[in-house]
Amino acid sequence: MSSTKKNWPKLPLGIRLLIAAHSMSVDAFSRYDGSSVNRRLMNLFDPKASPSRKPDNGVVSSDIVVDTTRKLWFRLYSNTTTAGKMSIPILVYFHGGGFAYMAANSMNYDDLCKRLAREIPAVVVSVNYRLSPEHRYPSQYEDGFDVLKFIDNPDFEGFSAFGNTDTSSKKAFFIAGDSAGGNLAHHVALKACQHQFSRLKLHGVIALQPFFGGEERTESELKLVGAPLISVKRTDWMWKAFLPHGCNRDHHVVNVFGPNSVDISDLPFPPTLVFIGGFDPLQDWQRKYVEGLNKSGKHVYKIEYPNAFHGFYAFPQLPDTSLLMAEIKNFVLKQLDQ
Repeated sequence: MSSTKKNWPKLPLGIRLLIAAHSMSVDAFSRYDGSSVNRRLMNLFDPKASPSRKPDNGVVSSDIVVDTTRKLWFRLYSNTTTAGKMSIPILVYFHGGGFAYMAANSMNYDDLCKRLAREIPAVVVSVNYRLSPEHRYPSQYEDGFDVLKFIDNPDFEGFSAFGNTDTSSKKAFFIAGDSAGGNLAHHVALKACQHQFSRLKLHGVIALQPFFGGEERTESELKLVGAPLISVKRTDWMWKAFLPHGCNRDHHVVNVFGPNSVDISDLPFPPTLVFIGGFDPLQDWQRKYVEGLNKSGKHVYKIEYPNAFHGFYAFPQLPDTSLLMAEIKNFVLKQLDQ
């Protein structure tokens, strides 16, 4: 039996209106066959934030271009209160949006990354990767890994003013992301853990309600019909727009521990923190991900918030968002102590 609205957690009117506007724009401005998104109209519902040269509650930001030919860039967030005082970790962040929507400078993600830079504290690298369906798999994964190689290059001096100045030891970094960005975090980390970086060392993965799936319909997908932001219809469209033509949802980048999955048992995949929400239709796939990491012999930590919907962390006023921030900080500090 499907869930009804009366069972959902009560949300402030402002949040409900924002969710409704986003859901409407995604459905209205995306072709049903997964072939295109009306970017001009979609951008009206996705306000952008400029980088902050002046400190915003102790955080400054700037945009760094990696490759002009594919418009690959990232927004660099630095905590000015820690400048020169300590060596702080790097957090490479991938935004969500089903691989097809949002950007590193979307206002919600700008606010989220500022908060991460401030509260961990960390130097945050928020990647603006190419979007589907204009750019299908593996474009997004290529962009993510190329950013890692870019910041690993000794010619990049973006971290020098904010700790991490000891050239004798490698800089600690984490790979994080939410929703589709959580999927990206996993796959980029898979490649990163097999790569020899010159000045970076991967310490962990942080996945906020990661976007995984498969041909199977899970209990949560069938039960949570009408849940905020996420529906089977929308996720089917996102996978269709993302995957190469002719592929189904049991592709190994979608169903990461499914019938076509890659065995990661012998890979040095880092400890992983996974957040799951009780009102997220994707929660069963996220639990399968945790189970798959466990069976592969990897360290994985699961945090569940029973009343959280998909994307709750975009709303700082929600209590679970503050809890999530504290858990991320604790995870980062724990891994740095290992």
